[in-house]
Parts: sequence; C-alpha cells; structure tokens
Amino acid sequence: MNFETENISPDEIERRSMEIIESEIGDTSHLSESEKIVVKRVIHTTADFEYLHNLKFSENAVEIIKNTFKNQAVIVTDTQMALSGINKQALKKLGCEIYCFMSDKDVAEQSKLKGTTRAAVSMEKAAELLKNKSIIFVIGNAPTALIKICELIEKEQLNPAAIIGTPVGFVNVIQSKRLVMQTDVPYIIADGRKGGSNVAAAVCNAILYQLYDRKSDNLII
Repeated sequence: MNFETENISPDEIERRSMEIIESEIGDTSHLSESEKIVVKRVIHTTADFEYLHNLKFSENAVEIIKNTFKNQAVIVTDTQMALSGINKQALKKLGCEIYCFMSDKDVAEQSKLKGTTRAAVSMEKAAELLKNKSIIFVIGNAPTALIKICELIEKEQLNPAAIIGTPVGFVNVIQSKRLVMQTDVPYIIADGRKGGSNVAAAVCNAILYQLYDRKSDNLII
C-alpha cells in the first residue's frame, strides 16, 4: 500500500496545522484573542476540537498569567512529562523557574507515612518551600494535587498566582476541577474528564509563546 507524503519542515507543519485548525474551529466569539491562542495550541496538541468548549478561563486568567511570567514566576507541576514539555528557553528568558517534586525521596516517604498520594505531598512541599514566590500550578495528571491545593488555599497556607488544571481520568477528576473554579484564584481548567500532562504543558506554552518568539529567541514584551 502506497501513500504519498511530503517532506515538510517542522515550522511548516505547525503553520499548516494552525491554518487547518483556524479553518475548522468554528465560532470562537466566546473567547478573547489570547484565550483563542491557548485553545488552538491545545487542539494542535490533541487534535480534539472539544477543547474549544472544555477549556474554561476565569476572568483575565491569561493576562494575569502573562504578567506573572513577566515577574519571575515559579511553575510547580505534578508530572515529569509536563515539566519536560514546557519550553525551558522561554522560562529562562523570562527569569522563571520550574519544579516537579514527584520523584523526591522525602515526598515518597511522606506519602507512605500519610497514606496519601505523592501528588498531594508534592503540593504541600511546594507550599512550604516556595511560600514567598508567585506560583503557577500546572497540574496535568493528579486530581489529588488540585484537591490539596484547594485545601491549602482554604487554610490560608497557600496563595497561588494561578492554576492551570487539566487532570485526566475518572475518579475525583471533575470534582477537583470544580473545586478550583470555586476559589478566587485565576484558573484555566479543562472541564470534564479530558486532559493530561500534554494539555497542561500546551496551555502553559501557549501563554509563554505570547511573550517569547521561538524563531528569534527574543521576548515579545
């Protein structure tokens, strides 16, 4: 069986993909221009147009996150996959840091001791270690991470700059996202069961790329 393919550069693949998404996405009147950029990046990552309506933005969330990035934000994520997927050169240019505590020995020990998930303990560690930082949580896998973040907010032990929450799955997934949406913290949430670390990274990158040009390696500020 023969199929004709083209030899296309990565830049051209992305450009054409975005053109196809733009032609097929339909009505985006409920989105601001910066929100639309985020939605298109997630669709580009997943080939799933349901994110046009699944992604929920609190008021001015994208602009708030952009401003946080401009002021040396700290990203905390719940997976090595999300950490790997977020553009490090953009973070470096903006003077931002990124952490994932999931593989830390003390996190594993505490999760066994407490009978809870490493994701939940990781959020506790972030709240303790980074208490004076402007934290953007980028959660793509563990609903227990979102639940713990909300608990810490309620106890006034944590005051995040923003939450990007896109856990995927079936147990406590929808509930954890709705908890975030009930807080006063700016958020971008993948409502429902869909999501994943790749989606969380795509949301983060979509905002970073509104501040950083990959071709020139320069900031757009």
